[in-house]
Amino acid sequence: MPAKYSHTKKRPPSAPKKNGNGVQLKKDHRTPNIHVDRSITQAMSAVSTLERAIARILLIRFENDIARLFSTHLYCVALLHLPTFVMRCISVGGPGWVAANADCDEIKDYFRAAIGMDLRQAGERVATKSVLWSYTALRHFAMSNNVPICSKRGLHSLRLLPHYTSLKAHLDSLQEMPAPGFAKPPHLGPYSEGALALEEACESKYSKTSVHGDWDPEWRQKVRVGYDRIAQTLWRVAREFDVRGYGQVLREKLTTKWCDLREDEEESGVRPGKEREWDGRGSGVYGWGTEEEEDIWEIDLDFVSLEPEECDGHETDPEMTIGEMMEWRYFKAEREKEQGNVAYKRGDYEGAIARYKAAHQIEPEMPHYQLNMAAAYLKVQKWIEAEKACEAALGQHKSVKGHWRRAQARKAQGRIDDAVKDLRAVLRLQPTNPEAITELEALLPPDPIVPAPPTKSRGHTSSSSTGAGSSSSSKSFDPAPLNSRILPRGKQKRPLPFPRTPTDDRKLKIACLPMYIDPKGKKSLMSALKNARTNSDMFPYPSWERYVISKVSD
Repeated sequence: MPAKYSHTKKRPPSAPKKNGNGVQLKKDHRTPNIHVDRSITQAMSAVSTLERAIARILLIRFENDIARLFSTHLYCVALLHLPTFVMRCISVGGPGWVAANADCDEIKDYFRAAIGMDLRQAGERVATKSVLWSYTALRHFAMSNNVPICSKRGLHSLRLLPHYTSLKAHLDSLQEMPAPGFAKPPHLGPYSEGALALEEACESKYSKTSVHGDWDPEWRQKVRVGYDRIAQTLWRVAREFDVRGYGQVLREKLTTKWCDLREDEEESGVRPGKEREWDGRGSGVYGWGTEEEEDIWEIDLDFVSLEPEECDGHETDPEMTIGEMMEWRYFKAEREKEQGNVAYKRGDYEGAIARYKAAHQIEPEMPHYQLNMAAAYLKVQKWIEAEKACEAALGQHKSVKGHWRRAQARKAQGRIDDAVKDLRAVLRLQPTNPEAITELEALLPPDPIVPAPPTKSRGHTSSSSTGAGSSSSSKSFDPAPLNSRILPRGKQKRPLPFPRTPTDDRKLKIACLPMYIDPKGKKSLMSALKNARTNSDMFPYPSWERYVISKVSD
């Protein structure tokens, strides 16, 4: 069983059947010859087609559930955590710093790290509930069409076969919908509570005395503008992530394993793997699309401990909760990544690739392991493998490194047009990236020589202004360079509604605090800070609560 769902209890193998005298009966493995009975072949094909359509419905609804529920989570982040973040920034940079720098790379990189860490949990937090919701919808559909539902084993897909046309029409409508993304839920209100809490905190802490001298009389407007702009930055960064790249375990289950025929089917025709998913638990959905909808990221996953046989070797503890197990997986992956970095620095690129692959297998929903793998592939000139690694990472997050390294791989393969597309994508994410600008200018064709336009002068047209008697008032023609016209144009930043001050130009650094895992396997947060300088098991753990903001010395 995959580590992501190791907390799911395994169904014990069914006991062998016995006759009345207690003698074990041998199972008859003889099956009908589908090559002789064509009706059986057609029936099996029809059921397979139906179940693949159902699996596809579950998968698309799962993607939409991740987008919807994670958007609710981000709304809570903006309401609860961003006011504290703004407070910490203005305590170092001044009341107008956030408004002036809300779109800077330092803030966006921190948001990317924290969002990526949260999204790796999307599969665990959404999968079970999403399948339950989708099953509820299918159950209601079955009941409305008088399809019988077993009280013990729930709804069997075979009974939906006469209604395949309707299910296929529903699937087609789902597939025509735009790809799900992250956006502020329309049913949730503005961030007025967060803005009010931020103002009250600023007033109580900085209105009378300030480390910067007299507190700015326009601080209230500056703080409000900063909070509003940084909330918009949060959503812009979130839209860089592709929801379809997450929930890999359930995705694999729905696209392959769930639909595979099994040789160990019972005589009843119910597949053992289906009994857990079609068990009749569809009992209503609370708060769908309303303000009462639960934020499942606030629910602890520590509801069950692991069975001894499910522990990952001697390093883990049987008493670990699911939340601790998720953190342990991350640290194991980071250990592999660090070993890969060591191998990369000493020039052992094949060894680094092996380590990065191991990290990705442990945490398949953290894209930076694939990006590290791509960098190593580029070193050994495996261009196709590097491109595939970048594509896997970009399927989760549209990052600067992903597009840059894929551009290098595509350039090495002679695919200049594709490389140019990636470089433009880099500049859309980071308009001032000097390497991308230099590389793009080198790959683009030279600017054409554009002749000056003819000038009109009193009844005749002159194509030259150098001869005697020509109009000296004609302006020289300076065509825009081709490169500047085809580079992606960034959006113009909105001007500040107040004058900029010298403190707004300060450079701040946002550093995520490390987390500690002791070698015996039990997790402990900053309790081991005294060992942080010497212990190799300290790794940055991006979080909305554990970070430090400091001023960069000039």
